[in-house]
Amino acid sequence: MGGTSTTSQQSSTEPWKAAQPALDSILGQLSPLISNSGLSGTSSNAINQLENNAQAGNPYTGAIQGFASNLLSGGGATNQNGAISSAYNQYQQQTNPLASNTDYNPMNTPGLADSLKTLGSDITGQINGQFASAGRDMSGMNTQTLARGLTQGLAPVLTAQYNQNIQNQQGAANNLYNAGNATAAALNGTNQQSLINQGNGVTGAQAALDAQNYTPTQLLNLEQQKQQIPAQNLGLLTNIGVPIAGLGSQSQGTSTSQMSGAQQFAMIMNGIGNLIPKSPVSFKF
Repeated sequence: MGGTSTTSQQSSTEPWKAAQPALDSILGQLSPLISNSGLSGTSSNAINQLENNAQAGNPYTGAIQGFASNLLSGGGATNQNGAISSAYNQYQQQTNPLASNTDYNPMNTPGLADSLKTLGSDITGQINGQFASAGRDMSGMNTQTLARGLTQGLAPVLTAQYNQNIQNQQGAANNLYNAGNATAAALNGTNQQSLINQGNGVTGAQAALDAQNYTPTQLLNLEQQKQQIPAQNLGLLTNIGVPIAGLGSQSQGTSTSQMSGAQQFAMIMNGIGNLIPKSPVSFKF
């Protein structure tokens, strides 16, 4: 017939026992650090100063808003369009009579008739004087020579004036055309700049909104810092203290074993034997 026996065991490990003095010193220093893990005086003063600055607002908010509004309305890029158009209209009025004149007749050129009359008179006087000196005035040769002289003297002037009239008209027409292109380019440039300014105004508007939200944004960030700084400090201290607290281990348990009747009897007899005093052994000879 067998029986059971129960044995209780308890063990512990202390690998940090040798370092116990150093660990006690570290833990002793952690305790005051934990109690002082909140905001320091310097940090608190700095945050208070930032809060005061934030409460005062962004001093450039008004300027930024004015800049954004101005850009959204074109930034004044088209303010000179009226002057540009007026200058072109004035130039057109002054140039157009010549630019649109296709009457190239040199005799219709102001002042030319008087010049031709003077030139013809000089030629006639010179030729008739020569023939009169020779006693051949009013002769057929006198008439022929006078006609040829007038033609040779007046024709180049008339031809040159005709060509000059064409050149003046074409030059005026080209200048008017170029002025029209330059005016169109200037107006288009100012209009495009106005669109660019309006696009920049969209970006400026966001900057204006950011400036308007400067105070609440700063205050929220500062409040977060008030919470994060102590939490970060405690986190650092926890990273030091928790691993130390986890060093070493203790264990406790109970074990149960089954014995046969013979094993139990042998154990009992062994115990009785230990209780009986042993006499010294003597030898007789």
